[in-house]
Amino acid sequence: MKQSLSPRYLAPAALATVAALLAACTSSVPLQDAKPATVAPAAPSSAEAQVAPPAAAIASHHAGTSNANNPRAYRADAAQHIYAMNSERIWKGRLPPLLYAIGVLQVEVDGKGAVRNLNWMRAPKHAPEVIAEIERTVRAAAPYPVPAKMGKVVYTDTWLWHKSGRFQLDTLTEGQD
Repeated sequence: MKQSLSPRYLAPAALATVAALLAACTSSVPLQDAKPATVAPAAPSSAEAQVAPPAAAIASHHAGTSNANNPRAYRADAAQHIYAMNSERIWKGRLPPLLYAIGVLQVEVDGKGAVRNLNWMRAPKHAPEVIAEIERTVRAAAPYPVPAKMGKVVYTDTWLWHKSGRFQLDTLTEGQD
């Protein structure tokens, strides 16, 4: 007699498979929208690493106020804010199957929208340049929307980093091929 597994038993197996795939987040095959590996280094060049929104965009961008009641809801406001500040660096469309780095970062935002603390829950230690660039990007995007209903907030998001230096946040990802 053949036994079928219920969905609750399949989910852990699927998660284990995804975790194994994420552990191998490198590729030497050129991907769609990416330069060949012989032309583009795995990490952004120092000129690319210094890419920041134009000063006029920073000066004219007002983060506003978040009406989120909890950190998960605030995470969406923060992700939209980071995307607005880094529109030229966002990977458009579905991400390729293999990424250069994936990191999980916890960010503390105070009652004025300033970044008070960064805490890596899962740092992409094989790519220290990505760690530094994500931290720089998070700090450069301040001030964040003021967490009016919470006073301050600590939220967590996952950074999905392509070797070209473009990224998506898990909160707003368009998925992966």
